[in-house]
Amino acid sequence: MGRSRRTIPEELLLLALDPTTGTTAQPQSLDLGLAGAQLVELALAGRIAPDGDRIAVVSPRPTGDPTLDCALELLRRRGAPVRAVHWIGGPRLGLRQTYLSHLERCGMVHAVAGQMCGVLPTTRYQATDTDISREIKARLDSAIRTGVPPDPRTAALAALAHAVGLGKHLYPGNEGRSSRSRLRDLIRHDPMGGLVAHAVMDVQNGAVAQPRRNQAPPGRQAGPGARPAPEPARGVPAQPHRGSMARVVAH
Repeated sequence: MGRSRRTIPEELLLLALDPTTGTTAQPQSLDLGLAGAQLVELALAGRIAPDGDRIAVVSPRPTGDPTLDCALELLRRRGAPVRAVHWIGGPRLGLRQTYLSHLERCGMVHAVAGQMCGVLPTTRYQATDTDISREIKARLDSAIRTGVPPDPRTAALAALAHAVGLGKHLYPGNEGRSSRSRLRDLIRHDPMGGLVAHAVMDVQNGAVAQPRRNQAPPGRQAGPGARPAPEPARGVPAQPHRGSMARVVAH
């Protein structure tokens, strides 16, 4: 894969980056979205393909992108197709910081050191060329405004932007309600992007199956008076794994 084209994880992060404050919108769900965006990028590169609700490696050949190749190798080591929700909901230590550092090396953002409460060191990242972010958003605007089916990359980016909650960041207020709705509708134009976007939302909603702690072992009945394991509360997002990014401010 050549580096002449920005990857979907890079574009998703640039969309989330506030040009004024240097912070990222929806930081917790954005971490999930970046993991999902890697899957979409690998699929577009012909390295993986959907297998029902699972992801299968169809070609282990490296893409030339170190971060994507790391994800591809981890998928290959699984040996069997992995459910998208399990992959996206797994730990992704420092993934957002990895992409921020990459964008800095490429000259798209620059780091600004600071302090929180006058004590804790922080690092904010501000875009060096806001035209890039505007061009990315213009593609979404065009797809929303014209109703013409977008190309697979734009469709997948729209699906992920909706899944991580960037709609209210990109199209705020009551005046942006119809645009947010149409952004959500773009999810149907790319099967892989739709699969991944739904997996991101499922992880946030706690839909990933977890073993019950109070479940009796096989062959043994629960003792009298034992309480069944509580069901997860509906509508309460699961807390995603956080990366090791103490120095990065991401509100």
